[in-house]
Amino acid sequence: MELGDDGGRRVTDPPALSARPPGRPRSRKADEAILTAALDLLIERGVDSASIEQVARRAGVTRATVYRRFPTLTDLLVRAVEWEYRDVDPGALDWPDVDAMITAWADYLSRPRARRLIRRLYGTVDDLPELLRAYDAAHGRHRGRAVRTVLAQARAAGQLPPDSDPDILQQMLSGAALQHLAAYPDTTTAEEVRSYFVAVLRQTGYRPSGVPVARPRRAPQPAGVSRGGSP
Repeated sequence: MELGDDGGRRVTDPPALSARPPGRPRSRKADEAILTAALDLLIERGVDSASIEQVARRAGVTRATVYRRFPTLTDLLVRAVEWEYRDVDPGALDWPDVDAMITAWADYLSRPRARRLIRRLYGTVDDLPELLRAYDAAHGRHRGRAVRTVLAQARAAGQLPPDSDPDILQQMLSGAALQHLAAYPDTTTAEEVRSYFVAVLRQTGYRPSGVPVARPRRAPQPAGVSRGGSP
C-alpha cells in the first residue's frame, strides 16, 4: 500500500530523491523538521489522517522540499520511524538481570508518547506493514534478542523453571506489553507498569530473590465487559 498526498492514492509525479540538483546542499534543519512533523502527525492522527501537505505545513517547508527527499508518504513515515530510534544504544539493552530489564520496560511504557507511537505502529500492521518492519529493524529485534538473553540467564540462575523456553516467554511478555498499551491508561506510572510485569512473570514461575511485589492496578473495564481472553 502506498499513500499519496491525498491520503489514499499513490502520487505519481513527485520529484525523485535523485532529482536534487547536483551540488545543492541539503538542509539538515529541514530534514529534522520534516521527520519530526511526520512522526508527530503519525502519533497524533494516525496514517489515514497524515499527508505530505500536512507534514510540509507543520515543518514550515514546501511540498517540493518534502518530495525531494521522500517520493511517497510511505517512504517518509518509514524514515521517520527509523529516525525516532536513531540514538538508541544497543548496549543499553544489555540488562544484567530480569529486574533491570522490567525496570527499563516500565520506564519506557510509562511515557505517553512512546505508548501512543507503539499503538500506532501496530495499528498499521495490515495496511502499512512497512512501518512495523522499520521499527523491528531499528529497535524491536535487538530488544527481543536482549530479552531472550536475560530470560535464559534467569533460567540458569534458578529464577525460572528449568523447562521454560526463553523464546516463548519473550513472546508472552511482548503480548503482555501490548495488552497493557490497550487496556491501561497512559497516565500509568513506571512503578505500576513494573508491578504489572512482575505479576505476569510470576505466573510463568519466575521467583526473584527477596524483591517485594506490589499488586498491579487493574485495567479499567467498560460497563458490561468481562475480563475474558484476548480478542
